[in-house]
Amino acid sequence: MAEHPPYPVGLRLSGRRVVVLGGGQVAQRRLPALIAAGADIHLVSPEATPSVEAMADAGEITWHRRPYREGDLADAWYALVATSDPEANTAASAEAERGRVWCVRSDNADAATAWTPATGNSEGVTVAVLTTEAKGRDPRHTAAVRDAVVEGLRDGTLVAPHFRTRSPGVALVGGGPGDPDLITVRGRRLLAEADVVIADRLGPRGLLAELPPHVEVIDAAKIPYGRFMAQEAINNALIEHARQGKSVVRLKGGDPFVFGRGMEEVQALAEAGITCTVVPGISSSISVPGAAGIPVTHRGVAHEFTVVSGHVAPDDDRSLVDWPSLAGLRGTLVILMGIDKIGQIADTLMAHGKAPDTPVALVQEGTTAAQRRVDATLATVAVAVRAEEVRPPAVIVIGPVVTAGPHPGA
Repeated sequence: MAEHPPYPVGLRLSGRRVVVLGGGQVAQRRLPALIAAGADIHLVSPEATPSVEAMADAGEITWHRRPYREGDLADAWYALVATSDPEANTAASAEAERGRVWCVRSDNADAATAWTPATGNSEGVTVAVLTTEAKGRDPRHTAAVRDAVVEGLRDGTLVAPHFRTRSPGVALVGGGPGDPDLITVRGRRLLAEADVVIADRLGPRGLLAELPPHVEVIDAAKIPYGRFMAQEAINNALIEHARQGKSVVRLKGGDPFVFGRGMEEVQALAEAGITCTVVPGISSSISVPGAAGIPVTHRGVAHEFTVVSGHVAPDDDRSLVDWPSLAGLRGTLVILMGIDKIGQIADTLMAHGKAPDTPVALVQEGTTAAQRRVDATLATVAVAVRAEEVRPPAVIVIGPVVTAGPHPGA
C-alpha cells in the first residue's frame, strides 16, 4: 500500500450511515464536518466529551453508549475508528475490510483504507490536502499547505477566476481604517474578483495597487457631477456599471454605514433593481483609538462610548447632535470628521459642564505608517491642532480613557 498514493475523492454522505467509534477528541474534531455533510451518524462509545454529548443531545448524531462490538459497521458507508482500545480498533478495522466499508483509523494510518485530509473552505470551494505516503506523514505540514491555499483564496492573493456567468451586482465594501491588512477577508476576495472598483479617498489605497491591470478603478471624488450632486453621481456610476453586467465594488473607508452614506447607495441600487451585497468594515471610531493605545471602554474608567460626526459645528442649524447631553456623559466621546471644528466643539462641551482638563487625543492617519497621536485637554485642544498642524483624516477621543494606558512613546 505504501507504494501507491491515495486516490482523492469527495464522498457524498447525505442520508447514508456513518459509524464513529470513540467519543473523544478525534471524534469531536471530525463530527462537525460529517454533520454538515448530512450523514446519518451513529456514535458507538461508552463515554464522550461534553461537546460530542451536546451533539447527541441536539439530535445531530445517534449515540450508542457502549463499547464496539462485532456487527456495528453493518450497512455503513464510511467508518471512523478512534477509540482508545487498540484491540477494538483492530477488530473494527477488520470488520470494515470484510464489509468493504471505507475506514479511517486515528491510531494507525497504515492499517486504514481511507485517510482524512486537512480541509478548509472558501466561498463554496473545499480544499483538501493529503500527503502521498502513510509513513513519515507530517500532519502539521499538510495543515500548513491547506491553510496557505485557503488563506490565499480568501484574501485574494491566490486568484482563481470564475468561469461562470456572473449576474450584475454591486458589493458595498468597508475597507477599514486605512491599513490594507485590516479589510475583511470577504472584502479582499470581492476586490480580487471585481471588474470595476469605485473608491473613496479614505479607502485603503494600498489595496488598489494589488488589483489586476484589467480592473477599472474610479476615484469617487473625480466622478463628473454635471447637474447632479456628488452622491447622486456616485449612485449613477454604480448603477451604470452594474447594468453593463460588471462586478462592481464600492470601496469605502471604515464601515459603509458609519457616516459613509452607505444606505443611500443601497437604496439607490434597490430602486434600480440592482443586487447589492453589504460587507461590513472595521470602523475607525474604535480601531484608530485602539491602534493608538486608547481603549474606548475600560473597566472602572468608562462603561460607554458615543460616536458622533463633527463635520458641522455645534451651532449650525444642520447639526443633529445633542451636544449639551453629550457634555453630561461620563464615558468616552469619539468624534469623526471634526478636526476643523474641534475648537467650537470643545467650547460647547465646556459651556455645558464638561471639565476643561478632560483629556483629549487626536489620532491622525490611524493604523497607517503615517499615524501620529497628539494629546491635549478640552481647554488646549484647539491650540494643539494648530500648533501640531493636525490634518484630516483624524479621530478625536475625549474622556479619561485617553490616559488609561501607557503614555504614548513610553
